[in-house]
This record gives sequence, C-alpha cells and structure tokens, in this order.
Amino acid sequence: MESRMEGDVYSGFGGERYQMDGKVLQNFQKSFVQVQDILDQNRLLINEINQNHESKQADHLGRNVGLIRELNNNIRTVASLYGDLSHSFARSVDASSEGESTGTLKSDGKANNNNQKRFRSG
Repeated sequence: MESRMEGDVYSGFGGERYQMDGKVLQNFQKSFVQVQDILDQNRLLINEINQNHESKQADHLGRNVGLIRELNNNIRTVASLYGDLSHSFARSVDASSEGESTGTLKSDGKANNNNQKRFRSG
C-alpha cells in the first residue's frame, strides 16, 4: 500500500489541487475502513436474513426481526460516517484554500485576496 506524506497535493473533480496533511488522510482512511467493515457485515446479515426467510421456520423468521434492526442500525452508522467524511473533507479543502497566499487562486477558481474589506449596505 502506498503511503503519502504530510502536505501531499491531490487533484479535485474540476482539476483543482488541494494540499492535505497526513492526519486528515489517516482519518479518511480510518473512516473508509470502518465503512467497509460495516458493509461486509451487512452482506453477511442480508445472507442470513435471506436464508431464514427461505427456511420459513418460525424461530428463523422471528430472528430476522433482530437482524433487520441490526442492518438498519448499520445503515444509519454508514450514513453518519459518510456525513462526517464529507464534512471533514469540506473543512480540509476550505482550510487549504484559505491557507494560500494573497494573489493566488482558491480551489473555486476565484482570486484569493486576503486584503479585501467587506462593506455592509444600509
């Protein structure tokens, strides 16, 4: 497995380039491993649910209630992990964009001018 160093640069969807530190990448990797583990567990749960359903035995069908609850909880956990990943990625991209020097382009392609003053109307 390839290891990346702190400060590596990655390309975004629109060709933008982002610099991310090693800790952020480690957190992404950890979350993706958690998600994959849960998805693997869900596959096993679904297989067991299907086998129980096909058996049509009352005790097996009753066990499916608990298995389906576990499956639903796992799906909620995966959705939460993906939400956390999305939030972390957006924060790291924003931090990367804000950390650039004056006169460069931010990831959205707009000029990064830290000396601009903001005026309120009214």
